[in-house]
Amino acid sequence: MTVFTPLRETSAFGEDDQSELVHRIHQRLLQEIDLPALEKRAPAEAREAVEATVRALTAQMAGDLYGETKESVFKAVLDEAVGLGPIQPLIDDANVSEVMVNAPDEIYVERDGVIYPAAVRFRDVTHILRIVDRIIAPLGRRVDESSPLVDARLPDGSRVNVVIPPLVPRSPTITIRKFRSDKHTIQDLIGNGTLTRQLAEFLSVCIRQKLNAVVSGGSGTGKTTMLNALSAFIPNTERIVTIEDPIELKLQQRHVIAMEARPANIEGRNEVSQRELLRNALRMRPDRIIVGEVRSGEAFDMMQAMNTGHEGSLTTVHANSPRDALSRIENMILMSGLDLPIRAMREQMASALHLIVHLSRFADGRRRVVAVAEVTGIEGEVVTMKDLFRFERSGVDVNGAVQGHLEPTGMVPAFAERFTRAGINLDWSTYEPAGAWGGA
Repeated sequence: MTVFTPLRETSAFGEDDQSELVHRIHQRLLQEIDLPALEKRAPAEAREAVEATVRALTAQMAGDLYGETKESVFKAVLDEAVGLGPIQPLIDDANVSEVMVNAPDEIYVERDGVIYPAAVRFRDVTHILRIVDRIIAPLGRRVDESSPLVDARLPDGSRVNVVIPPLVPRSPTITIRKFRSDKHTIQDLIGNGTLTRQLAEFLSVCIRQKLNAVVSGGSGTGKTTMLNALSAFIPNTERIVTIEDPIELKLQQRHVIAMEARPANIEGRNEVSQRELLRNALRMRPDRIIVGEVRSGEAFDMMQAMNTGHEGSLTTVHANSPRDALSRIENMILMSGLDLPIRAMREQMASALHLIVHLSRFADGRRRVVAVAEVTGIEGEVVTMKDLFRFERSGVDVNGAVQGHLEPTGMVPAFAERFTRAGINLDWSTYEPAGAWGGA
């Protein structure tokens, strides 16, 4: 039997020593384990077998380690064998929302909207590529010089983006946006200051009364979280079809059909786009259609759906302001390939859309609704809007937290009469900022 000499005394056992020991145990594991036989077993049984082998090898090769140090080595080897290596603890950390690998020794995480360096590292570029292969191989995807970009999804639903050289000459990069299994309700968003109870009440009525709404904002501002929270106001009696790429929404209603776009396979074939899914969804007798994010020509089909009996539909769009959201949607309609006059296209948008809820992520990491705008119509060739709610900044406190208040602007929404006809009598006086709603 081969004798394995300890690296050094336990009292002086450091991070580099642990990394080297983990690597050695993992290499021995690859020699010991029968991979073909393992692949024939159920996933749970296979994992148990790997765990048993890893624990035995750890006991044999790290016999001078005890307690937490030894358990840490065992966990690290197990992560190398069946997990995502050194970033697996970050994936397991419920407080981490995003994991970013820039290079073997440059790994960052996002917590509460703020980016921090992580105290883990890969050994080298080859180590990163091995973990990349573990992520994408089960999905039938590949990443190489001919296909240096890939989007994938972890089993828990987390989104993964990988870029390799030559597009990033220094090192392959991995960006993982973690899937949150907990459901953020509107009460959660009120509690963390994303919006006020007053606005939540207003939006709940808007959703129940089938106003078409767009949630806009930059990357990482919480658009999907807000969309998920707003969808809870849709009655259980309605049939909802969701279209996403990838699936992130967790709707609470009973009658939901979730559809997911499919990327092209290794041969570049069999892609199913969001636009194709949206067109098919119109044949599925939906009461509401929710598109997780409009990105391309499906924006035109979404406007068509909103204008042809599918009111109350929801979507998100990347934008820097409510006005910019309209410009982005317009550009995406142009991507549909249809030769539409500008005015006709804007008339479609003005007729289809009612509300734009805009979010921002502040320097302190907090995500907040900063504007709610109503699309009021079209004048000439300009789609007209008015702010119903607006966030007013008042300064920054000693801890760097942005101070301010989200308040109504005093403008009466044009659809106020729609509420009245439905028997909903909101007390508009409670929405006054300083004067009466719609004052002269």
